[in-house]
Amino acid sequence: MSAQRCFRGSMLQLIWAIILVSRLKPFCSAGKEDEEGFKLCVTMSRGVTDLSNQNLVEVPSDISNNTQYLDISYNSISELKEAPFSGLSQLCFLKATHCLLRKISPTVFSHTPALKVLNISFNELPFIPEFPLKQLRIFDLNNNMYSSYRMPASFQSLTSLDVLSLGSPAAVSVNVNDFDPLINMTLHHLVLGAGTRWQKYDSGSLAKIKSLQRFSLNASFCDNWSMFENLLKDLNETQAKSLRFISVFPDSCNVSENLFYNLRMMPCIQNLTIENTWINSSFMEVFIKNVWLSHLYDVSFVNITYNEDTPDGFQFPTINHTTNVHSFTFNGVNHYQYRYPTINMSFDAVSKLTYLKFSGTGMNILPCRVLSALPSLETLDLSNNLLSESGFWWFKCSHTSTFPKLRRLSLSKNRFSSLSQIAKNMQQMKTVESLDLSFNSINLDGDCLWPAQLTELSLGNNNLGNDIFKYLSPNFMKIDLSKTGITAITHEDLSGFTKLTHLKLSSNSIQVIPSTLAAPALISLYVDQNAITSITRESLAGLPLLKTLKAGSNPFLCSCDSHWFVTAYNKSLLVDWPLDYTCSTPPSFAGLPLSEYKTSELSCEAWLQATVALPVVVVISAATALLFYKCDGLWYTKMLWVWIRMKKRGKKRSNMFKDVSFCYHAFISYSHQDSGWVDNQLVPSLEGAGFLLCVHERDFVPGEWIIDNIVNCVESSYKTLFLLSKHFVQSEWCNYELFFAQHRSISIQEDSLVFILLEPIPTDSFPKRFLKLRSLLKQQTYLEWPKDERKQQLFWASLKSMLHMADKAIVLKNVAEAMLDTLPLVSSEV
Repeated sequence: MSAQRCFRGSMLQLIWAIILVSRLKPFCSAGKEDEEGFKLCVTMSRGVTDLSNQNLVEVPSDISNNTQYLDISYNSISELKEAPFSGLSQLCFLKATHCLLRKISPTVFSHTPALKVLNISFNELPFIPEFPLKQLRIFDLNNNMYSSYRMPASFQSLTSLDVLSLGSPAAVSVNVNDFDPLINMTLHHLVLGAGTRWQKYDSGSLAKIKSLQRFSLNASFCDNWSMFENLLKDLNETQAKSLRFISVFPDSCNVSENLFYNLRMMPCIQNLTIENTWINSSFMEVFIKNVWLSHLYDVSFVNITYNEDTPDGFQFPTINHTTNVHSFTFNGVNHYQYRYPTINMSFDAVSKLTYLKFSGTGMNILPCRVLSALPSLETLDLSNNLLSESGFWWFKCSHTSTFPKLRRLSLSKNRFSSLSQIAKNMQQMKTVESLDLSFNSINLDGDCLWPAQLTELSLGNNNLGNDIFKYLSPNFMKIDLSKTGITAITHEDLSGFTKLTHLKLSSNSIQVIPSTLAAPALISLYVDQNAITSITRESLAGLPLLKTLKAGSNPFLCSCDSHWFVTAYNKSLLVDWPLDYTCSTPPSFAGLPLSEYKTSELSCEAWLQATVALPVVVVISAATALLFYKCDGLWYTKMLWVWIRMKKRGKKRSNMFKDVSFCYHAFISYSHQDSGWVDNQLVPSLEGAGFLLCVHERDFVPGEWIIDNIVNCVESSYKTLFLLSKHFVQSEWCNYELFFAQHRSISIQEDSLVFILLEPIPTDSFPKRFLKLRSLLKQQTYLEWPKDERKQQLFWASLKSMLHMADKAIVLKNVAEAMLDTLPLVSSEV
């Protein structure tokens, strides 16, 4: 096709497709600034306090001191006073729009040093207020009732101010000195006007603001276009790079002059947007000619109404000039006349166009002979239209050599449905690398064969399910599957995508990031707004190159499951931390910011618990053992064991000896050389406690054989106490007593032998006749006589406990009977 060739029919087809039935959107100057301010100020969810639409007549005094963002819009608050703001030291963003504000106290923000964003637009302030807020960066005063744009001198102190929005229906004049306080400031974006027609603009008023980068104007100059021309000259002096004109040409205005002629002499202007405006074909011809002869790089038309007021429609002849325009945007076009428009334009005018957007135009058939032939086009955005497979790949068009350099194609918010058909048709587009099919009605209707050069695909907001990964190409590097009905991802789903670097899975129903997940090339992962309760170290182990993670707005479990993520994970990789991370369970932590959930590593890591516990146990055990040894714990334990055994067997033995009677509680077997201890310690202690003892020096019957006395005393005693010492093992009679007592314990009463060790006896000192004693001491528990008086109390308690198991009544009864037997003898003697 020749560069001089005109295409009336093709452009006719294009404009026939650009029909928008919706009404124009109202201008909102603070929408983007509010969003930027929110990101600037809010770092935690509980820092947001929304009191809008609450029928308030004054600002409440009980606002949380942690508030960072406060919205009191749409109430009936006529005055802002200082008291409610006195404790809000963290307040960063205040929004008070549509409140009927008429008065603001000069000291109202004296206690809010962190305030950076103040939006008090759409109120009834009679003058521009003065606030000495050095940290203020965004200030919106638009749509109030002040009658002048005269800035107070105090604005010089707003040294951090970056965005300023001014506008009033009552302010229709701009004087040359109105903006003098802004001369030395670093203001980057100035928004002026409230949609009314200006009556006066003094030349040079805006030229003084040298730091201006962006300028937005919402005012009209109908029948006084010289003011608009002077304003363009002043904006050239500011060296602003971006201009935005809203409602500059009302429907009733007849624009007959070349208003944008000065664009040719404005080398700094790169971006121009015309919004919410009526545009005639006659104006468009002149405007486009100025654009082509200017230094503009990007031109946008947003929410416009196009009217053909010339008999031949839009005629744009060939211009012998190299244009600088690379980007054209038509976002919302309303076609006024009922007949199709006529557009006549050469390809030379668009030969360098790299970006083209037709969005919100009602297009249902692609004017392929026009758009697909653009030689330099790299990005085509056809979102928010009525296109389908048959409309985009129209059968009347040849697709063999279409879009020679197109790399990015957006078909979002259309009516595409067949994923397999789309994949097949994309084979014809040899250079496209990125395809956006979000917000359509895509179905998984068959195998998909994608072209090899296509590396980016967006299928967000289509109901696809978990099987979608089977229909994607392994060549894809960037995949967007946000809000597609995915409930789970597995290792098998991603195993084939070895080149995948960016994956978006936002707004699905995924509950777990599996520990087996492996994507070695993945750099960015979005899993926000799912059902994930925790992110573990193991779940991210298979993503070694991950640099960006977005996982907020999930129902996180505040427990040890989240300990690693909260304490150890690098938060610089989280693009939405900490604002979007809150605890969901347990109920006691619900709503708590995840960044404020604290738990110790010791309580969550089992290996650390074992590491700490082992040396602690060893130290405690060693200290206990040392203390046990120093305090004779072994001896006390042995005595305690004797006492427990005696108590345990007490009941059993009382039944055993129910029909047996004894004369003594114990027979004492000892060497006469130990009689001092018996007479001074043993006998007084036991007989003083009511026990009856048989002591051979005192209780043997005179005249009887010693052996008979030993046998009778042993058999008449409940227990036999052996006082073991070096003297004991050398005594022949002690050996006899041990023999008879042992024989009795075997034949009649078990455990009737009690050994008391008065002193340590070396095992090699036992004579052969006492070898049995050695074995008995190994088998039976014996008592040791302690030298320490404290231990002696426990010794006597243990010994008495053994003897208490005998029935006292039986012992005393037998003694009494013996005494009665001797009474006749006593009487006869008397």
